[in-house]
Amino acid sequence: MSITTPLFQHHKHCDDLFADAESACGNGDWEEGGKLFALLHDQLEAHFSSEEELLFPAFEAATGMTSGPTEVMRGEHRQMRDLLGQMGSGLADRDGDTFSGAAETLLILMQQHNMKEENILYPMCDNALGGSDVGATLSERLKAS
Repeated sequence: MSITTPLFQHHKHCDDLFADAESACGNGDWEEGGKLFALLHDQLEAHFSSEEELLFPAFEAATGMTSGPTEVMRGEHRQMRDLLGQMGSGLADRDGDTFSGAAETLLILMQQHNMKEENILYPMCDNALGGSDVGATLSERLKAS
């Protein structure tokens, strides 16, 4: 198992939560959608913070690369957090247009982001950090979230 395997698995988990929350809100079930959105929000934040606080600093320390792929990923995390805020506002207002508009943009960004991580950054991290305990720490942290 690579050190980034827990992150690959967590991408799928977050994708499933996203689909469930979007479906519930799209069907007008705002109560269930709110519960699912809260879980999605918490899980995405756990994912982002695990990368930003554990994986990225370890990769940067091992490679000396501080203004490369990790900087791009942090910027995309900020964009996704903003979109989650817009979705939360739409949910609170029971505004389907606001919620679905932000959700559509978030979905596209998440798909592109995950592909970059899974195909570029994670393999780089596995190569640079092989043999470290970062993977176990990531796994424990994501399981606890």
